Amino acid sequence: MVRLAEAARQAGVRKVVHTSSGGSVYGTPPSYPTSEETPTNPASPYAASKVAGEVYFNMFRNLYNLDCSHIAPANVYGPRQDPHGEAGVVAIFAQALLAGRPTKIFGDGSDTRDYVYVDDVVDAFVKASGPDGGGQRFNVGTGVETSTREMHTAIALAVGAADDPEMHPPRLGDLRRSQLDISRARDVLGWRPQVDLAAGIPKTVEFFRSNSH
Repeated sequence: MVRLAEAARQAGVRKVVHTSSGGSVYGTPPSYPTSEETPTNPASPYAASKVAGEVYFNMFRNLYNLDCSHIAPANVYGPRQDPHGEAGVVAIFAQALLAGRPTKIFGDGSDTRDYVYVDDVVDAFVKASGPDGGGQRFNVGTGVETSTREMHTAIALAVGAADDPEMHPPRLGDLRRSQLDISRARDVLGWRPQVDLAAGIPKTVEFFRSNSH
């Protein structure tokens, strides 16, 4: 991250928009929805690296006037998401259900996430690249909690498959809740999410359906 910041400075870049993580940098926060004023409390190496990135870029902003903003997305989903590796549940569920494979839910399915459509996240990055919001973190989500069980039901309905996931014990380190306060992005950047789950899930499923061969 330091090398990237230094390269940007030497290249005369006006502003860097850094990708942080609204879904992880706060750990288990004291309240919901979680605002940017909440102290960071990373509970994984991934989350710690995101907090470190913010610190590095803010340091370069203070020392060298390399402007920066930090986009902290919630759980991003949408077309072209990789369903392998550390992918989110939307891509994993969609591809498995389309292929007729069993799906797994870890825990009782009541854990929640704030799901935001990829096009809305792109729009947030574009708006953050402007002159406003220097040095600030912007939560980018919907402010709406959706449980894993509810998400599975929605994807199964869009696919036309049985809503019958395998239930497994919870995994160590998984967060119980995630819900972001997005008022700063709205007030400073003029950003608002435009695609809700009712529209985004069918679009995502259709992408995987069209690219399943």
